[in-house]
Amino acid sequence: MASFLYRLGRLAFRRRRLVALIWVALLALAGFGAASAPAATSSSFSVPGTEAQKAFDLLEERFPGGSADGATARVVFKAPSGEKMTDPGPKAEVTGAVAALNSGSGQVASVTDPYTAQAVSKDGSTAYVSVTYKVGSMELTDDTLHALKETGERARSTGLTVETGGDALQAAPETGAGEIIGVVIAGVVLAVTFGSLIAAGLPLLTALVGVGIGISTITALAAVFDLGTTTSTLAMMIGLAVGIDYALFIVSRYRAELTGGREKEEAAGRAAGTAGSAVVFAGLTVVIALVGLAVADIPLLTKMGFAAAGTVVIAVLIALTLIPALLGFAGDRVLGRKARHGKAVSDKTNVGARWARLVLRHPVAVLLVGVVGLGAIAVPAASLEVGLPDDGSQPVSTTQRKAYDLLSDGFGPGFNGPLLVVIDGDRAEADRAVELMRNLDGAAAVTAPTFNKAGDTATITVIPKDRPSSLATEDLVHEIRDKSSDNVYVTGATALNTDFSQKMSDALLPYLALVVGLAFLLLMVVFRSVLVPLKAALGFLLSVVAALGAVVAVFQWGWLGSLFGVEQTGPIMSMMPIFMIGVVFGLAMDYEVFLVTRMREAFVHGQRPEEAIVTGFRHSARVVIAAAVIMIAVFAGFIGSSEQMIKMIGFGLAIAVFFDAFIVRIAIVPAVLALLGRRAWWLPRWLDRTLPNVDVEGEQLNKELSQSPGGSDEDRELIPV
Repeated sequence: MASFLYRLGRLAFRRRRLVALIWVALLALAGFGAASAPAATSSSFSVPGTEAQKAFDLLEERFPGGSADGATARVVFKAPSGEKMTDPGPKAEVTGAVAALNSGSGQVASVTDPYTAQAVSKDGSTAYVSVTYKVGSMELTDDTLHALKETGERARSTGLTVETGGDALQAAPETGAGEIIGVVIAGVVLAVTFGSLIAAGLPLLTALVGVGIGISTITALAAVFDLGTTTSTLAMMIGLAVGIDYALFIVSRYRAELTGGREKEEAAGRAAGTAGSAVVFAGLTVVIALVGLAVADIPLLTKMGFAAAGTVVIAVLIALTLIPALLGFAGDRVLGRKARHGKAVSDKTNVGARWARLVLRHPVAVLLVGVVGLGAIAVPAASLEVGLPDDGSQPVSTTQRKAYDLLSDGFGPGFNGPLLVVIDGDRAEADRAVELMRNLDGAAAVTAPTFNKAGDTATITVIPKDRPSSLATEDLVHEIRDKSSDNVYVTGATALNTDFSQKMSDALLPYLALVVGLAFLLLMVVFRSVLVPLKAALGFLLSVVAALGAVVAVFQWGWLGSLFGVEQTGPIMSMMPIFMIGVVFGLAMDYEVFLVTRMREAFVHGQRPEEAIVTGFRHSARVVIAAAVIMIAVFAGFIGSSEQMIKMIGFGLAIAVFFDAFIVRIAIVPAVLALLGRRAWWLPRWLDRTLPNVDVEGEQLNKELSQSPGGSDEDRELIPV
């Protein structure tokens, strides 16, 4: 591995113009594909294998021509105090609104009149108009949305309270200037770390190239593979973070080789052979974690994982080829002014080395403080409640949330989460189902069955007594399923939420076993050790549980919520735990690989375990900290998103990286390695013979170079002086 990457790095350095031209051409090709691709439709959401999904599939089969995939909207009207919606004035306004909506756009499939559809509350104060569209929310034109908005404004001018809810108002997530601020912070950190604007600019430039190629490719393929806007946003988030980090490690190693007296091309080759090997295996762990999300068997989550994994692969390839090429253009300008003038930094001033020696003197104390501190932060995770967001989770200032509250006040808290019961049978079967459900304590109302044209399938709407996200409503879903026959299915958004959450919970342990197991084997190959990968996995679990605890505290309990723009607390999104575990595991292993491979390299070259720890921190701690700060800045930039899911994931990943980098990897890891001593690098002989030797530490490369005709005494030592 190291020898191949060494040759690849030197080749890219020599043929830098060709390599740069190839990447520019790929960027242009991806951009052209994105610009010429058809507009993507809204991403469909399905949960294969669940009862709710079976019911949706049955509806599509038995009710052809239905608009189950179309966007919906609810225009909610409330009469002024002392009046009712059945009074002539308000009734005329609502009737006019129905007519206007019917004629306002060719995308409207149907509009219900509340006075014929029994959509007026018992006290007469509230009524609503349901609008169904022929297309999904992302395909609605500006004219259609304007007609919907204008209808509400016209009725509002007469004194009625009018608010609009439904997924028709769903828009692409807006992240504002958050990502830009994150990139700016990354640039500042790089400039401070390297002391050179050229060195700081290279990781930013290559990361933007990689993200540009990745996002453009996703956009070009969005219509073909049904990729939603969230997919590209998360791919951008991961791509920016790892793209900057991987380039950072290559550039840092190149600078170290230059200051050690290497020629520029040789330094590029050695940087690619050593740090590049770590980049490859770090990237593999991230890819394994992201692709492993397919275990959950949720198409949306699988697509998100594969898209993000694609951007990681691009980031690795760019780090191994484009970075050496650009280093060829930059020359010694990647060095700071002091280094260019031959002024080396004394080891005594190296913060990483001093910190490592401090930990070596007090390993037990550092270990206890780190573990106990993260354990305390993880406590809220025990109260984790999961669910899918609806209009009730919107900020209270939005019209969607106001419409949600008006419907709850007028029709009951369960009205916003109706259950749709599908009966695969005749009228007698449907009547028995209605009778059963009307006798359930959790049901507030049960409608009469509606049959398809063939008369072999019926739908019944059940309004729960409690709000959609409550345990009582979830119990009602299970009670209907338990007491009904096998040909009765419960679906709807609330039931789908219940099934989705259950499926996420069921997939968590298999996912952990697969991802952690594969990564454990990979790290065992990298470190030639059993205990180091085990320590890495346990440290990850500690940091991710602490991060989940912080997410619960902020987004579910509301602690410091205003600081992070959380206007409405509620359950944590069902996919958040498994997605966080996947992404954080991959990123955590990045730091493990970058930090510990340098220790392993020193140990292989004859240093004692304690000296190897100090050496690893001397050369890698500053870069790892810079990489962590950059990644935190990039992720934190997405906290400003208008999309609750993006905001939550941005916060969760940022806080997880903070815990893992600054507490687990920088504090707990050296403490554990200090306590283990030589045992940390123990590997049974039979396993040593079985595992392939990928030479991440460059030992074999060092031997090859020292034996080559052009080798010298200087070539016999890979660790820069």
